[in-house]
Amino acid sequence: MTVTTKGSTPGTPDNPWGDTKTNAPSNGVNLGPTQRPRPMFPEPVPPLEHGPARVVAMVNQKGGVGKTTTTINLGAALVEYGLKVLLVDFDPQGALSVGLGINPLQLDLTVYNLLMERGVTAEDVLLETGVEGLDLLPSNIDLSAAEVQLVTEVAREQVLGRVIKPLLPHYDVCLIDCQPSLGLLTINALTCAHGVMVPLECEFFALRGVALLMDTISKVQERLNEDLEIEGLLATMYDARTLHGREVLARVVEAFGDKVFHTVINRTVRFPDATVAGEPITTFDPSSLGANAYRELAREVLSRWPAPATMAR
Repeated sequence: MTVTTKGSTPGTPDNPWGDTKTNAPSNGVNLGPTQRPRPMFPEPVPPLEHGPARVVAMVNQKGGVGKTTTTINLGAALVEYGLKVLLVDFDPQGALSVGLGINPLQLDLTVYNLLMERGVTAEDVLLETGVEGLDLLPSNIDLSAAEVQLVTEVAREQVLGRVIKPLLPHYDVCLIDCQPSLGLLTINALTCAHGVMVPLECEFFALRGVALLMDTISKVQERLNEDLEIEGLLATMYDARTLHGREVLARVVEAFGDKVFHTVINRTVRFPDATVAGEPITTFDPSSLGANAYRELAREVLSRWPAPATMAR
């Protein structure tokens, strides 16, 4: 049996995801997947000059919710709108580096060396990607040792912010892909960030850890970074053809209201295909639904940020 929502018919060929943007109800209000009136986000104007960067941490202690996919593709979409973007792979698994076609095992210098070795500078570690305007500080399994070694460091929560600071004047946005935990590495990312974005899979178990994550963010705001803001919660891997997916999304909106992005990232095989190819989906399949979703997310994110789009500490 097909379950319908107001103004849409999920599962039909014309509207497989239940997105009512192009299928308005009789009252003329376009409802998005979050069942809220969906604004049209304007095309951003490319900045006349670059920097300093707004730093955004992608955080969720649950793995497999789309943090790395969002970091890569949001970064690539922002580049299409004329911004310069720095990506920081802050996960020992090195998934962000792999997703951009880099073999972490063949790297001589990574974020680990930048954190732990005084003679290494950010410029030594910085890599260009296959997308012009999108650069990367890569990572590999060596970073797992930093969690232990940083414990004895003075101002251990501020190490990442200190080492990436020289790069920030040259970029408009810095996106930090965090590991799926709330350990010292993630605290470092939150301490140096202006904002935190929470990708959240539309699945019940993904909701369970959100309260703990919000508590951690609140403690960082109180003790380490009073300027830290919650950019928003991003629903990922959404499939409106399932009642469970729609119920989870409705619960997220009910709990967090306007903190939930209007843009929703649908589940599609094109994301893993792009990862295997080592490209953002915006270049791998530019006309796909996934690519357009991240372009819309980029417009929504920019519309939420102060003008100009970036902000200095």
